[in-house]
Amino acid sequence: MSTSNPSQTGRRNHCFVTTHWSVVLSAGGGDSSRAPGDLEKLCRSYWYPLYAYVRRRGYGPQDAEDLTQEFFARLLKHHWLALADRSKGRFRSFLLMVLNRFLANEWDKIRAQKRGGGVGAIPLPMDTAQTRYAREPATTTNPERIYERQWALTLLDQVLESLRIEYQEAGKAALFDALKPCLVGSRETQPYAELAVSLAMTEGAVKAAVCRLRERYRQRLKKEVALTVASPAEGDSELRHLFRVLARG
Repeated sequence: MSTSNPSQTGRRNHCFVTTHWSVVLSAGGGDSSRAPGDLEKLCRSYWYPLYAYVRRRGYGPQDAEDLTQEFFARLLKHHWLALADRSKGRFRSFLLMVLNRFLANEWDKIRAQKRGGGVGAIPLPMDTAQTRYAREPATTTNPERIYERQWALTLLDQVLESLRIEYQEAGKAALFDALKPCLVGSRETQPYAELAVSLAMTEGAVKAAVCRLRERYRQRLKKEVALTVASPAEGDSELRHLFRVLARG
């Protein structure tokens, strides 16, 4: 899986928080010491897959923005995450289930009210929402499919951003920027010789650096995926599923 256009409209920053079940469950259980900040970061990270799902359900841009904003606000205010049961599967599936309940039971009640319905809004970059949605593949007609695709892309963006920070903190930001394109494509097609010249390194050293980068990326990706499923044993299955989602577009 690789990053794509949606991330480029609003690159995540270093405070990115993955959907760790441990974070979700502690917040749902009322751990006030960490819940508000962690969950707000989660919302700012994962708002777009839900927005895209709502749009594909047939809602217009403004309604979809209001729905997404309202959903996350109520998710926090009413402690809906207390319903989460890690043993029952993937966090992305749980979040979609709660959103569907919200669409069925809540939206009609608050639609005529002032945006937010009295619930404090979470700052989300909604100014990018419609622009990003306009780039969605026309073949992705199923709401669940577009949700899963954007979930996969968001997770990949998190991994890439965390890796960028790792290199930056090690004083290797320029190396990461130069080698990042090598995360996609086969080893045979990489411009190692050109990179060696631009980085003032030997070609062998560049190949070794790319190998290390790819290994760190794989490690981080597997870790992040494992944290969104019921058990680490399900991580490989989830990763294969997300690859299939991206492959079909």
